[in-house]
Amino acid sequence: MKKTVIIIAIIIGILAMKKDTLPEDTIRFRIIANSNNVEDQETKKKIVKSMEKELQNRNAKTKEEEEKYIKEMIPTFENRISNEIGTPFQIHYGENYFPEKEYQGKTYEAGMYESLVITLGEGRGDNFWCILFPPLCMIEEEEPVEYKSWIKEAISKLF
Repeated sequence: MKKTVIIIAIIIGILAMKKDTLPEDTIRFRIIANSNNVEDQETKKKIVKSMEKELQNRNAKTKEEEEKYIKEMIPTFENRISNEIGTPFQIHYGENYFPEKEYQGKTYEAGMYESLVITLGEGRGDNFWCILFPPLCMIEEEEPVEYKSWIKEAISKLF
């Protein structure tokens, strides 16, 4: 019985090392380029920098505060983007699909996530992706935020 429990714990630990989950109060951010041609990718980078300026001064302490800020700022985001580019775009805040992502050496599951998504043109190009809340992008944090897998830690203590 003890061997079975250890084997199950090892399997769970291996799975936990491959895929991580973000806290439930996470708000993601994504900018999808029109295509992968150089001009469209440069446009995406321009919008990332522009949005960085708009988002760097926020100071939300809770998910609800961040959500309120984002919703209030959508008209400002739209104005900034329309002044920066001459191509169509869409902004959507709410539940959006995210494919499986690699971020800071971790893999995050595909699925529907609360997020701010800006789609440039047809949205068929590579995208910029990060976490708005808790802030893991766009803001220089004094202390980096680190997520841990309790299963991985428990198995590490066993061996």
